[in-house]
Amino acid sequence: MVGNSYHYAQDPLRFMTAVRDAYGDIAQFTLGPEQAYMLTNPDDVERVLVSDEGAYRKPQFQADTLGNLLGDGLLLSEGGTWKRERQRMQPAFLRNRLDDCAGLMAEYAAEMAAGWDTGETIQVDIEMAKVTLQIITSAMMGVDLDDATIERVQESLQPVGDQFSPTIRGFLMPEWVPTREQREYRQSIDVLEDVLRDVLRDRQGPHADGPDMLSLLFGAQSESAEVDRELIRDEMMTMLLAGHDTTALTLTYTWHLLARHPEIEARLHDELDTVLGGEPPTSETVRRLDYTDRVLSEAMRLYPPVYTLFRTAKEPVDLGGYRLPQGSLLMLPQWAIHRDPRWYDDPDTFDPDRWKPARRNERPSYSYFPFGAGPRSCIGKQLSLLEAKFIIGTVAQDYHLDLESSASFDFQPTLTLHPADPVEMSIRERQ
Repeated sequence: MVGNSYHYAQDPLRFMTAVRDAYGDIAQFTLGPEQAYMLTNPDDVERVLVSDEGAYRKPQFQADTLGNLLGDGLLLSEGGTWKRERQRMQPAFLRNRLDDCAGLMAEYAAEMAAGWDTGETIQVDIEMAKVTLQIITSAMMGVDLDDATIERVQESLQPVGDQFSPTIRGFLMPEWVPTREQREYRQSIDVLEDVLRDVLRDRQGPHADGPDMLSLLFGAQSESAEVDRELIRDEMMTMLLAGHDTTALTLTYTWHLLARHPEIEARLHDELDTVLGGEPPTSETVRRLDYTDRVLSEAMRLYPPVYTLFRTAKEPVDLGGYRLPQGSLLMLPQWAIHRDPRWYDDPDTFDPDRWKPARRNERPSYSYFPFGAGPRSCIGKQLSLLEAKFIIGTVAQDYHLDLESSASFDFQPTLTLHPADPVEMSIRERQ
């Protein structure tokens, strides 16, 4: 009745790793009512996401589960709707527009660090989520949310994330059953809807012509037709949920890894001292932080915030030496591929130097895809990396973050890969 769903729901990360080790490039298993095929060869990843991407679509189960939440936003839309919205939103993520956001990134990062006291213990995952949420709403929506609203949004994100945790009950129970979790989920959506409604009301006045993504959407729609408020709502909800969570997780895991590897932290500090020279980071100086960039790449390899992708074949396809029927559900697991010993020496070791060009070029290109790949890769990739380097450059110039919680992670895989327990770190000034 449940096939392999029980084992997957018990521990998705261990399941994906065990299947990879046992079966190699391709394995078939049952996930809920679906026949699924897990692919772990980078060549197959490239075919699905890049060269033959037109033969695949987002799976229906994601549209069913996420549809009420994200609607026709960029994450779920298909075909002409997706292409139109991607074109409308792309200018907000061009380099010159991201450079315009440099000041607010530096400002929010400095404000966060200024609120810390030496010796204080912080919950770093919460701190990173708060600052990235502030940055994304300011950069993409042109609004500065107050602390109370930020807290309301953060409190609402937990039930939303829990809704998408893989569980046997989730596989079998219809969404209309009024469980406690369903009630909390719908209440959280109501809170997020209220926040977005206020943002849209405030931004639809005479000042709705800024450089942010919301202004671009208003402008693009008003040029072609009546403004579709529902579609704009969908894009804002997508950005609110997806636009800060992955960056916050990347930073959380990066701080955790640096605390466990002081020799790597020391090299990162040396680079910051040399390039930034004690000054606040700028869009020009953060792009010279090569070692910091390698540290982030390695953190996302070990702990990819998006730990697996799914696609459905729109037609019969050839993958992994097999003919797969139309409608096949395909799993492309970043977690398993990023840690595959076929592509990485000592795959469980934190080694930023594996991202030096010579070593990186020895590996297949699609053995690493934390932001997806191809036409539907994450539109906010450059924003996320720039933001992460601003925050690291601001904090690590002045502070060490010392680990107070466990040196190993238990995970709570939801839509993204969250730590199961608070990540507590203490603040220590650099000497």
